[in-house]
Amino acid sequence: MSQGEPSRLKVYLAFAAIYIIWGSTYYGIKEALTGFPPFMLGGLRFAVAGTLLFAWCAITRTPVFPVGGLWKALLTGFLLLFLGNGAVVWAQQTIPSSVVAITIAVAPLTFTLFDRPNWGGNFRSPATLSGVLAGVIGVWLLFSERLSVQLAGSSGSPEGVALVALAFAILAWPAGSIFTKYNPVELDNTANSAWQMLMGALCFLLVSAGRGEWSGFSFSEVPPRAWLAEAYLVVFGSIIGYSAYVWLLSVRPATQVSTYAYVNPVVAVLLGVFLGNETLEWHELAGLVVILGGVLLINLAKYRPVRN
Repeated sequence: MSQGEPSRLKVYLAFAAIYIIWGSTYYGIKEALTGFPPFMLGGLRFAVAGTLLFAWCAITRTPVFPVGGLWKALLTGFLLLFLGNGAVVWAQQTIPSSVVAITIAVAPLTFTLFDRPNWGGNFRSPATLSGVLAGVIGVWLLFSERLSVQLAGSSGSPEGVALVALAFAILAWPAGSIFTKYNPVELDNTANSAWQMLMGALCFLLVSAGRGEWSGFSFSEVPPRAWLAEAYLVVFGSIIGYSAYVWLLSVRPATQVSTYAYVNPVVAVLLGVFLGNETLEWHELAGLVVILGGVLLINLAKYRPVRN
């Protein structure tokens, strides 16, 4: 390794966190929604996680204020946590967690579209273009029946709104990731993640209050399973998983980090089917295979040696 390069073990552990832990958060969100309204769920999750990270910075005397560019961390938190993660939470009110996870698997394809510094290589690669096309076909297979129902009925149905929300997530998450990759904040990773979570929590809680989610809500009525799920999302999904993701973006190519999409849907589908009693139709499984095939094509193209 070159001087200053992070240890290989640390990189492997960080990838394990975003591969496996994040795959399980889809089921965790589903369980937490049994007791918390969606925006309250996200607000409490990121408020607690961000507070704990700031407390750790205080204990370790880690600076939390950058010389400049704090707005970059706040914008990243808005794009990733509020728009990206918030859309996922909203969608899981009406769409099975396994199907949501499969849909989010298309996000690495939009990484390719948003990664402007690498457009020259991306769009001259037949494998990359084939991967993008496969992703589009996979999404169509995944949601063809659901979209047909929406077009035939009311476009304002809960499931129709959830589909629109997922479209925002597919765009917002890669946009935020690419932004923070090329516009880093001169700040320790823990403090950077804490500011992003603070921004996400603020947006969630403002929307939660605006929607009246706190009116008549009682913490004593939240079932234990929802509390356990929320605690899991705070510790594992946010503090460990999200911090690992932010750090990996600073030390590895964005397209490489986006390969979490290979494993997340598989973990989410297994948990959703075996623990959540969810079912998948053949076209949804076919959509998963085609989407992951497209992501694989794109990432194989990234590591193929260039011939002069």
